[in-house]
Amino acid sequence: MNWTDDVKKRLKNKNQILFAKNSEYLHDLALLLKEQEHRTAVLWAFELAAGSVGILEEKYPNEKRPAEALDAARDWAAGKIKMRPAQRKILDCHAFAKELESKEDIAICHAIGQACSTVHTAGHAMGYPIYDLTAVIHRYGIESCTEAVENRKREYIKKLLYWKEHLRSYLGDWADFMYK
Repeated sequence: MNWTDDVKKRLKNKNQILFAKNSEYLHDLALLLKEQEHRTAVLWAFELAAGSVGILEEKYPNEKRPAEALDAARDWAAGKIKMRPAQRKILDCHAFAKELESKEDIAICHAIGQACSTVHTAGHAMGYPIYDLTAVIHRYGIESCTEAVENRKREYIKKLLYWKEHLRSYLGDWADFMYK
């Protein structure tokens, strides 16, 4: 079964998330993420989340929760704030999703929340592509999304390899727990 068949099945079942955590299509990305240092996964997730925040800011210019979640996650990773205040901002971003009607925008909010949660554990990193690709499918429709989904997946891998190569040149601060 190819990924489009699986997604069509999930759409038919009215699943909110159109890719499973154990998706065969995302298996190579999941393996690549598992090989990375936690900080690499965090920088990757932050870069992707920043793009998603920008999409939401264009659509909802007065809504600050997604950007606040990303800012709080950055501060948490840098040791400037503790987990609880960051967690509250991340949960607020997820709460914003519940106020929306657009399936695409709902998925984008959850993608941002997952990316921000990567600070807690690198295991959250795969949540970003799962939700982000769901948003891509809602944006283009299942019959017209193949190229966009496949390009986006290549972009994830390219950005992850970039951060793997450039982790040591990152000039930001890291909390002590980010080295474990």
